[in-house]
Amino acid sequence: MCGIIGLVGHPDSQVGNTLYDGLLVLQHRGQDAAGIVTSDSRNISHRRANGLVRDVFRLRHIQALQGSMGLGHVRYPTAGSSSAAEAQPFYTNSPFGVSLAHNGNLTNPEEIIDTLLERDHRRINTSSDSEALLNLFAAEIQRSINGRRGGLDALSEEDVFRAIRAINETVEGSYSVVTMITGWGIVAFRDPHGIRPLSIGTCEIDGFTETLVASESVAMKALGFERERDVAPGEAIVVRMDGTRTSRICADSTSHTPCIFEYVYFARPDSRLDGVSVHGARLAMGARLANRITDEYPDHAIDCVIPVPDSGRIAALELARELGVSYREGFVKNRYIGRTFIMPGQAMRKDSVRKKLNTIRHEFEGRNVLIVDDSIVRGNTSRRIVEMAREAGAKKVYFASAAPPVVHPNVYGIDMPAKHEYVAHNRTSEEVGEAIGADWLIYQKLEDLVESCLGAGDSRLANFDCSCFDGRYVAGRIDQAYLDSLETKRKDSAKA
Repeated sequence: MCGIIGLVGHPDSQVGNTLYDGLLVLQHRGQDAAGIVTSDSRNISHRRANGLVRDVFRLRHIQALQGSMGLGHVRYPTAGSSSAAEAQPFYTNSPFGVSLAHNGNLTNPEEIIDTLLERDHRRINTSSDSEALLNLFAAEIQRSINGRRGGLDALSEEDVFRAIRAINETVEGSYSVVTMITGWGIVAFRDPHGIRPLSIGTCEIDGFTETLVASESVAMKALGFERERDVAPGEAIVVRMDGTRTSRICADSTSHTPCIFEYVYFARPDSRLDGVSVHGARLAMGARLANRITDEYPDHAIDCVIPVPDSGRIAALELARELGVSYREGFVKNRYIGRTFIMPGQAMRKDSVRKKLNTIRHEFEGRNVLIVDDSIVRGNTSRRIVEMAREAGAKKVYFASAAPPVVHPNVYGIDMPAKHEYVAHNRTSEEVGEAIGADWLIYQKLEDLVESCLGAGDSRLANFDCSCFDGRYVAGRIDQAYLDSLETKRKDSAKA
């Protein structure tokens, strides 16, 4: 999972600071590395490194980012390396100078890399599938213009659309992408399933229409842009430096199935993804959980509902209202500790959980408390939270997950661990509850989660990618050999 942003600004503008502000808003999507590349009519400026946005960029770096268009990226690694060399945006100088920022995960990168070397004599320098995607796009552009005179001036939108059609025919997996061709324009495109989010918005400045593309609509609101729409599955959007914009569906068939875990955990609640309000979806998750508790535990004797901050808060609020019990804030979050789910390695996550939350004893002492979290993956955070509630004097500790049990790997850009590291792996709900130390545990039903998200939107979405819950993969040739290979890369011992 990563955050990406692309901007074509007014010809007299310097977009570096705006891109920096946008990455701060998208920081929740990646804490490992950050980068920005900008371009004027001839040259590029580039800064990327490991760390949070505020640590990677100082004032001198922002001032050095010259140009009226650019890309930004915050990185969250999955199975690849965490080296600074894999910070994005990536760049290749041929043809013309092409930069790329990618959110997602390709499931056939080895095939792409082998073909690039054999056919185009392009060698990939890192283990990143994003660099492979960059070089594939650049190679397809090169093929379009071979033998044509005029250089960059000869490059047309038709060439770009042909290149992206070729990508859609070759690449498997998930990809929301923003690319920049130096001195020419930016190109945004999305895989035919629309697995990872991508939105587009505009802002009028002195008669010029600036265009912003970002992973989440919240970036547009923060930067003063008006959200226009989501980029459609299989769609490519070209925005030239002069502000002109064209778009086209570059896939023979599309099936809109965005990743449902975006609504459960990753996306900010004030975002709207593919027509669905993240806030509205999480409220509905809480309401449906309340109905299930009423059905299965009619004599629950819950004194209060306490959320795990922050992503469990909205579901907990509506759950408490539906149950008719008190909603209380019992945990204080240290906001200077990052999101534990997206931290590499078990030791780092455990250490962070201990530092991240503290209890308010008054809210727990002598009470039967229901703790609500967005999901349970490894169970480390949940187990520690239950322990903290008991240490704070809770009489009974119940636990509710706004998502179903996670029992399958996510292959499309979320670093779900090796299967045997899931707390729900080969366990019943009762056994998971025992494993985390809760008096009872209740999970959301998958059908209720889907309906919660569908009911929070005005789009024509029919379904979602729910593969981490049901093992049904919407894109790529996902067989057992692939999953076994992924497990080897993702197990915690490989990240130690």
